[in-house]
Amino acid sequence: MPGRTLSQRLYILDIAISTSNPPYQGRILTSDPSGSSLQTLIPNLHEMPDGITIDEEAGHIYWTNMGADFSTNCGSISRADLDGKNIRTIVPRGVTHTPKQIALAKEAQKLYWCDREGMKIMRCGVDGGDVEILLSTQGEEGRLDMEKWCVGIAVDERRGQIYWSQKGPAKGRKGRIFRAPIPDSSNGGSGNVIQREDIEVLFEGLPEPIDLELEEATQTLYWTDRGDPPEGNSVNRACVSEQAKESGYRKEILATRLHEAIGIALDAENHRVFAADLAGGLYEVDTNKGKASKRVLFPEIGDVTGIALANVPY
Repeated sequence: MPGRTLSQRLYILDIAISTSNPPYQGRILTSDPSGSSLQTLIPNLHEMPDGITIDEEAGHIYWTNMGADFSTNCGSISRADLDGKNIRTIVPRGVTHTPKQIALAKEAQKLYWCDREGMKIMRCGVDGGDVEILLSTQGEEGRLDMEKWCVGIAVDERRGQIYWSQKGPAKGRKGRIFRAPIPDSSNGGSGNVIQREDIEVLFEGLPEPIDLELEEATQTLYWTDRGDPPEGNSVNRACVSEQAKESGYRKEILATRLHEAIGIALDAENHRVFAADLAGGLYEVDTNKGKASKRVLFPEIGDVTGIALANVPY
């Protein structure tokens, strides 16, 4: 965006499940990274928003809607301009079941997301077209098998890989994080369980891993974990490079004492990560200092799900 002044902004989803009755009055909030200049950007989101990502160049906000009833196939994906105007549904209800975290592959101009009860990893174009199923984890147990619920996702375009979390039962210590090559378009879209022999399990036995962020330059994976302490309700990271693989991937806990941890946004340039929890907390953590550096930006802003950080005109 030549000639335009850019500033960092946080975009925050409030699902509003404890502050309103159905239909819930969800919203998208925005503030600067210090927590000041907070405002409601988009009100009246009734379909339980969960994941959010920003296309800085195109000036678009994308978010997932889990839908009003998790037992039915009524999830969708929406888009708006950075000023909150021109809201439109780009992936209509019925195409995805319960979409969770969403990630933008900037070079390919593709959106990737995890479908929880749909038990799939999916993608589409930034206009909502060319919807594909890249991976399905559903087996004979069907949607009741929480060990196969896909939740968090991150994309490494440089190396052609996707990462995702399967959270497992609540506080169950059966959570896992996976990695696999990004499949070709010809491998997706069938709607059947797609057998893959190139899937790597990076971590298993985690309390309840939720959202992911990847620093591509250093191949460092960050994630939130909603499970029980001492390892759960935390912000974590691990180097997942080939060199790290040789010695075994090692998880580092950066922050603890979150309250139903969920959203995460990485600011690698400024050595910090932002994390959110369903109790309404929004936190900043210095990635060089870890636990001692956790700072509360908002103690109780709503029922926060996804968060995103972007450099945008403001």
